Amino acid sequence: MLKVLKSGFFTTIQDSGRFGYLNKGVPVAGYMDSFSASKLNKLLDNSQDAALMEITMTGPTLLFEEPTYICLGGADISVTLNNNPIEQYKIYKIEKGDIISYGRLKKGFRNYLAIKDGFKSVEVIGSRSFYYPLTDRSHLSDPSELKYESCEDYDAKISELKVDSFLDERVLHVAIGPEFGLLGDRQLEQLFSKDFSVAKEYNRMAYQLEEKIQGHSHSMLTSATLPGTIQLTPSGKLIVLMKDGQTTGGYPRILQLSDKAISILAQKKYGDAISFKLVKT
Repeated sequence: MLKVLKSGFFTTIQDSGRFGYLNKGVPVAGYMDSFSASKLNKLLDNSQDAALMEITMTGPTLLFEEPTYICLGGADISVTLNNNPIEQYKIYKIEKGDIISYGRLKKGFRNYLAIKDGFKSVEVIGSRSFYYPLTDRSHLSDPSELKYESCEDYDAKISELKVDSFLDERVLHVAIGPEFGLLGDRQLEQLFSKDFSVAKEYNRMAYQLEEKIQGHSHSMLTSATLPGTIQLTPSGKLIVLMKDGQTTGGYPRILQLSDKAISILAQKKYGDAISFKLVKT
């Protein structure tokens, strides 16, 4: 069992998500930064669907009651194991009674803690990902407990990975959305020639951008959306739907982020700059 002594700002359990339920109004959920999370599961020889801990901005303090192996990655945050600093994308053996503590956020926004064979949060319609009210909680509280399987001995194929950080990347690759053709020349020029910054309204559901482009007067029926769908409001506001985002929307869907672009944006916080680059599919 893992004891959560301090939960941090917004700490959740996420796997790759729930698929096949968008038509029932159930978001995909799952880890926001799939690039970092998948690297950690690979390092531990876990299933790519194994559940990890997603740590947002301010991290937790955790007490392990059984031996296991862990690794962490994503945002650059100071982390200690029994008061000794530990590195990203490197496997560490955990003994009974060990304590991991998160400190200062240096760069990025979301860090991931992977454990051998994954965290065993309650599985709800095929996923262990937190999504309230589908699951009984939206994030971890303190004090609380999490199940994991004890692992005394594990012979890792490799003990660490060299991962190129993308925390400084600002360019988001996008494909055209279903209503891209509604955009005029002025709107296109604004979309692809200027920088945007993350507004104060951003979370696992959606990221709003501070700067606007020219608005529109188009009306449309509510239509299906996906993680990474970029909607344009009549006032010219850009809204990027994320992993817990709504499954339908009534604003034009002008662009669609790539999976890597979703991971890049998931590591941004208020005021961080991004820009869009259109790629052919």
